[in-house]
Amino acid sequence: MSRRKKSHQGHGSANRPRFWGKHAVAAALDNPERRVLKAWSTREAAGFMQFPSDLPVTYADVADLGRLVPNDAPHQGVVIEVEPLEDIWLGDLLRDADERATLLVLDQVTDPHNVGAILRSAAAFGAIGIVTQDRHSPPESGALAKAASGALERMPWARVVNLARALEEIAEAGFWRIGLAGDAPGELKEALGPPKVALVLGAEGPGLRQNTREHCDALARLPISDVVESLNVSNAAAVALYAASVA
Repeated sequence: MSRRKKSHQGHGSANRPRFWGKHAVAAALDNPERRVLKAWSTREAAGFMQFPSDLPVTYADVADLGRLVPNDAPHQGVVIEVEPLEDIWLGDLLRDADERATLLVLDQVTDPHNVGAILRSAAAFGAIGIVTQDRHSPPESGALAKAASGALERMPWARVVNLARALEEIAEAGFWRIGLAGDAPGELKEALGPPKVALVLGAEGPGLRQNTREHCDALARLPISDVVESLNVSNAAAVALYAASVA
């Protein structure tokens, strides 16, 4: 794994990110794999949270909490500082997959809000995990955890060095790799079928890189109307996950 990215030190760092919002914080506190280092909270919010007795908690007003997070972040009266989760290896994720499984692969999707929303959809539709390229994906952060609404703590996330090599490993594990592309000749429903599916999505704008396309078994598009040119990548992921779950 490559070195984790740095973020604004005043709002936490990649090695010690800060989460905010009741759902993200409660999920982190409930996750036995997550090490929570410290907490800040209003006394009102603390009444709803189940802080461990050994966790240092600093009581503060809303304005003071606002200085601990990026501007206008909806902290809902509670902020925690944590350690990132331990790395998950792709081989372990693939080995533990059931005979029917859906996996999400993200090709340089870097916006934390999108990745957080995708984690939430992946959890909602029963995906076994997501795979990203380590150098071209966001680190754990408050914005990502807030968008994931607790799913960051529950959805396995494998970061890989080489996405093409990872797609080869995914194929060797019996997954049918479908790349989502607006210019694909056929629709997603036509590409679905095998019980193990890896849905591959690219970043908004550039979409899937050519090398990523070449490592897919099929390319498919979502059946959207001509009224809009494309969907946001997190919305596209949700639609594709639903389609795979009912196929």
